[in-house]
Amino acid sequence: MTPQARVQAAIEILDLVIAAVRANGAPADRIVSDWFRTRRFAGSKDRRAVREMAYAAIRACGPVPVSGRAAMLRLAQHDSALASLFDGSRHAPEPIAPNEAIAAGGIAPAWLESALEESGMSGADALALLERAPLDLRINRLKADPATLELPEPAERGLAPSSLRLPHGTQVETWDAYTSGQIEVQDAGSQLVCAALAAQAGELVVDLCAGAGGKTLGLAADMDNRGRLIACDVDRARLSRLEPRALRAGVTIVETRLLDPNREAAALTDLVAQTDAVLVDAPCSGTGTWRRNPEARWRLTPEQLSRYVAIQSRLLDLAATLLRPGGRLGFVTCSLLDAEGANQASAFLSRHPDWTVDDLKLAAGEARGAGWRLAPGRDGTDGFFVACFKKR
Repeated sequence: MTPQARVQAAIEILDLVIAAVRANGAPADRIVSDWFRTRRFAGSKDRRAVREMAYAAIRACGPVPVSGRAAMLRLAQHDSALASLFDGSRHAPEPIAPNEAIAAGGIAPAWLESALEESGMSGADALALLERAPLDLRINRLKADPATLELPEPAERGLAPSSLRLPHGTQVETWDAYTSGQIEVQDAGSQLVCAALAAQAGELVVDLCAGAGGKTLGLAADMDNRGRLIACDVDRARLSRLEPRALRAGVTIVETRLLDPNREAAALTDLVAQTDAVLVDAPCSGTGTWRRNPEARWRLTPEQLSRYVAIQSRLLDLAATLLRPGGRLGFVTCSLLDAEGANQASAFLSRHPDWTVDDLKLAAGEARGAGWRLAPGRDGTDGFFVACFKKR
């Protein structure tokens, strides 16, 4: 592909991403993969260049752009080399017209940018949400010793005890250490908030919103693969991915339970007042993961945020019924909004005066209300809020 053709390809992909955002359709990474699947003429260098250009344009636009061309013009506005490729030649975008519409910049749509600022995320902290994320690994202590594990490429020690950091795009899925279950891909911040629950060997632990099981496997390692660990979710497809991951990781203590949305309690009656610890890694806005999914900030609406907050409250109240006296409840969101963090934790304590909150001090982050917050700009991790409650 010529440089001009790469720009036009990125514009076409951006048009598809924008349409999917408006229709609540497929995520950007799937759109990019599907686009190239039907265009075999594009080589690996072409695919990499087009993908990077498309994602750079997504990051450069605050509100949803009117078109892929407007988004690309946002990049070209301060890049004369890129602007020169709009020359109208074969497979190239048409020349830039005077006063042509250019997408607006910013961190996010205006309402969301204001919500972040009210939650203490502005300036450099907010800009960091749009940087590219590194690749973090978790060493699986059930199969490997962090002190002696050897990998094909050098890695930096991370913030969590078993974490390593590699450059973005490192193909770890091809390594023997990955296929044998010695390592898992997991953000260092995710590892820290998971460990805050302090799951112990021999305990009965519930991961109430397990998804595909990333934190479930971390809990199993913390429990030394001893005890009982129940992974629950309402999404059958996501939960089904846990079994092969657990097999690869050597985890044998996990049971899975598929829950009925809005009727989750019906499948958990045998656990009421029985569990030692429950992790509620609740559905949320995902504002802490924009480095990996930058178009997600275009999909969120105030109404969706309100629904997330309501779901989080309901799941916390449900989790509280499962714990025995002295039991521990961990609440986690990958969000930087106080509505899904400090305010949610405060509201839980107001509804449950018989519960106390642990004074957390993680290896990174800072206190935020009744919990702890990690942020990309300050800590180099994805954004998370975590609070740990204890039943008197």
